[in-house]
Amino acid sequence: MKSFRKELWFDIPGRRAFINITPEVEAALKESGVREGLVLVNAMHITASVFINDDESGLHHDYEQWLEKLAPHEPVSGYRHNRTGEDNADAHMKRQIMGREVVVAITGGKLDFGPWEQIFYGEFDGGRRKRALIKIIGE
Repeated sequence: MKSFRKELWFDIPGRRAFINITPEVEAALKESGVREGLVLVNAMHITASVFINDDESGLHHDYEQWLEKLAPHEPVSGYRHNRTGEDNADAHMKRQIMGREVVVAITGGKLDFGPWEQIFYGEFDGGRRKRALIKIIGE
């Protein structure tokens, strides 16, 4: 069994962003040489997410609106966590909703997706360098 590890690094200047990382995961899969197995992709920060969905701008806008209704950034004083000097309690909650990681089957050296599925990195507290892990295992 082969094992392969790669990190993706992000410098998101704004507070939030959704970035399609499917091409980077596909490149890592090719580099790994694994033809049958699994790939795990996870955010290595507690205010970021990795998720699978459609790469459609309207959907991303809807996510922004929906997440802000569920966990609004303002007022920052409304969160006990922010009493520590942080202003990112909402980002922790948004990450919890969107998820930490995804696992995708590898079949014939390709990501075994359903229609329209893509892998995204979701940032909810940008402005500093963060990373996601790609871990591939298989034959």
